[in-house]
Amino acid sequence: MRRSRALLAAGAALSLVLTACTTDAPTDGAPDEGAETGTGGDWFDAEEYEAQLAQRDIEPEGPEDEPWLQAIDPEYADTSEHALEGGEREDPTVCFSNASVSNPWRVTGWITMQQQVEVLQESGDIGEFRVSDAADDDNQQISDIQAFVDSGDCDAIIISPSTTATLTPAVETACESGAPVIVFDRGVDTDCMVSFIHPIGGYAYGADAAEFLVEELEPGSKVLALRILPGVDVLEHRWAAAQRVFEDSDVEVLGHEFTEGDGATIKDLVTQHLQRGEVDGIWMDAGDGAVAALEAFEDAGRPYPVISGEDELSFMRTWEEEDLTALAPVYSNFQWRTPVLAASMVLDGEEVPKEWVLPQEPVTEEDLDEYLERNAEMPSLHYAKFGGEDLPGYPEAWQDR
Repeated sequence: MRRSRALLAAGAALSLVLTACTTDAPTDGAPDEGAETGTGGDWFDAEEYEAQLAQRDIEPEGPEDEPWLQAIDPEYADTSEHALEGGEREDPTVCFSNASVSNPWRVTGWITMQQQVEVLQESGDIGEFRVSDAADDDNQQISDIQAFVDSGDCDAIIISPSTTATLTPAVETACESGAPVIVFDRGVDTDCMVSFIHPIGGYAYGADAAEFLVEELEPGSKVLALRILPGVDVLEHRWAAAQRVFEDSDVEVLGHEFTEGDGATIKDLVTQHLQRGEVDGIWMDAGDGAVAALEAFEDAGRPYPVISGEDELSFMRTWEEEDLTALAPVYSNFQWRTPVLAASMVLDGEEVPKEWVLPQEPVTEEDLDEYLERNAEMPSLHYAKFGGEDLPGYPEAWQDR
């Protein structure tokens, strides 16, 4: 089987090289087309938007205490063609192309994945775990995937794409190599992979945050939106969903600012808006910079806004300490366990969901204390819903990040 994959890889490599010089992320940081009209430009899919909002109320299937193995409305794919037999099933090689570990959410998830890999290696379900890190560079990730394909050694390939459109041909080429491909976290514009693993999605995340702000703010209140970067599907979907919610409300959106997730940039942008007038609410497409936004209000001597952050502990601890009116939308970090578990299942020929939709529930005022207590010994940049408490490296692996 590996010899066949090597032959397929040689043919696949040529098409991969031809895709290696573009990116779908705008280089000037310009907002997406339609950003001020509420359409979300090319990123908004009304059918998917409605589906994700509905999925928030669907009870997932799977073990109650293992949300990383739960699935919402799964349709299972036959993977028997990828089953390894006999000696081939002993210590199979799993290859992982990672977009980056460039933010605390990804660092937390990467630690969780490594701990899950150790468990599977000890049980003999997987052997060598080869990893490449593209450092958020599309071209580097395309090259990384090509190297895996060219080697012909990967019994399964896991990909967390850096951006959507640009990585699509590379994922398709990996599929053509003959190895089963599993994509997780961010999506691509193909369904060639055996399984696409993700929480409910960006629409649900963005709507959760926007609905909370609309509910808590008075009519006429002013909201500032802070975004990381353009060109990534889950982030674009968060903003597109928020636009829909805000358009149907009585709040005024002051605009949206790209921050690249940098705390100093976030604080500076919020300070500039406070100098121009009132800011009553902060909506964020990722909350690891929420504390920096709050510091701008503190420095300006202004009352804290109603804010959506994320389940990062620095924000959640500030939420408790300052008695904020806040919500922590969640893009379930425990999803980093699922791809390696799925790879093991596929190599055994077990069915897996074709689109593996994981649960995604925000942290609210009601369960804030519970998650703070459960993560009391974790560092500030840790994510509360990481789902690794039962793994052998807990808690030291996450504490020593």
